[in-house]
Amino acid sequence: MISAPAPTSLGTTQSLCPVCLARITAERVAEGDDVYLEKRCPDHGRFKTVIWRGPPSFQSWAVPGRASPPVGAGDACPFECGLCAHHRQQTCCVLLEVTQRCNLQCPVCFAAAGDGLPDPDLRHVEAWYRKLLDAGGPFNIQLSGGEPTVRDDLPEIIALGRSLGFQFFQLNTNGVRLARDPAYVRRLKDAGLGCVFLQFDGTSDGIHRRLRGAALGETKAAAIDRCAEQRLGVMLVPTVVRGVNTGELGAIVAYALERTPVVRGVHFQPVSFFGRYPSPPSDLDRVTIPEVLRLLEQQTGGAIRASHFRPPSAENAYCSFNGSFIRSRDGSLKPAGGARPQGCCPAPTAPDDGAGAARSCCERRRPGEDSRRARELVATRWVYPATSPGAPGEHRSSGTASLDAFLEEASAASFSISGMAFQDAWNIDLERLRDCFLHVVGPNTGIVPFCAYNLTDVSGTSLYRRHA
Repeated sequence: MISAPAPTSLGTTQSLCPVCLARITAERVAEGDDVYLEKRCPDHGRFKTVIWRGPPSFQSWAVPGRASPPVGAGDACPFECGLCAHHRQQTCCVLLEVTQRCNLQCPVCFAAAGDGLPDPDLRHVEAWYRKLLDAGGPFNIQLSGGEPTVRDDLPEIIALGRSLGFQFFQLNTNGVRLARDPAYVRRLKDAGLGCVFLQFDGTSDGIHRRLRGAALGETKAAAIDRCAEQRLGVMLVPTVVRGVNTGELGAIVAYALERTPVVRGVHFQPVSFFGRYPSPPSDLDRVTIPEVLRLLEQQTGGAIRASHFRPPSAENAYCSFNGSFIRSRDGSLKPAGGARPQGCCPAPTAPDDGAGAARSCCERRRPGEDSRRARELVATRWVYPATSPGAPGEHRSSGTASLDAFLEEASAASFSISGMAFQDAWNIDLERLRDCFLHVVGPNTGIVPFCAYNLTDVSGTSLYRRHA
């Protein structure tokens, strides 16, 4: 009989109690290929939550030289965000929650939307914009909620931001109004919208009913068509829930590829347990980053491999993954930057990662450069391309008549597959939180890291989010 490997400590951090949200010490513990966050609240007992199911292994995933220093025991994180002086990463993208209303009642919703709070008016939104400029902006803006398209004046909110110097706007939406109101989509594009982050959980109505409470397949397709008419880039955003759509990841990528160039890629989000969800989570409910990578490899027959993906260069390595691909003329994908390098100071990444110049992980960067480069990557890769790729087999000259045309065509053929694993009260690691570059400006808050803003305890009480 082969005995299980002995648990191995991978270091300590600070976390929160899921019951009372008190700050407590936590330990990362490896048991074979799996890693758990273990913590104990003096009032509510012990908690153990899986945070990684390798391979690739937890230890090999982080880029050498990018490890975060420990969080001090006396710090006020995450209770005094604003951002505080101890936060280690500058802002990349800011969510503006322009409404708490919604035109769906999804069983799974990080915002627990639909509670009827009044919408902030344009004067309030302008104050948010000016606050962001004072904090070092302009940053990329994601209009969120609730469902932001329930606001008729959403184009005016975009136009206001552009008048103040903000250049790139994303819309986080379920697509219902986009599908039904082409004139509204045109107004959004004319106002300066650059990209639609479209909630898209699967290719069957059964999945949409489970996660969104309605049969939405035709609605999602129509929303994509309306965006194509206005040359608005779309990123499909699936919430990945075990037993619901974990068998659909490859099919979602295939669906997206059939709809390029309007669909620029897929951004997977393993389900996190804050806001509204059916019941408190067990480890069986969780889907970790390496599982998503392996499922993609299995469901695409190896056309997409786990080795094609890299940890982020800006936020904490354990928060996300990204892969850049090129769509060939036959519709297949090939990686744009090769397999993920190993070891300290690997070969520089290729310029196609959006950085603009090749870099190694050990290159010294100016403060905030990673966030700036991430903003530029999103603002160039997720928008509708200036030139659409030709049909499969279409003849092209091999001459050098136009380098600009060649680069535009390469951009049109680019395809992004990425993902982000948000933290909830059970698995939150404050070292990760302090590396966050995705922030929220809420109705009565400063600038708050996304996971802190949305964090709720087991009873649904929030640290920052305001509800009726």
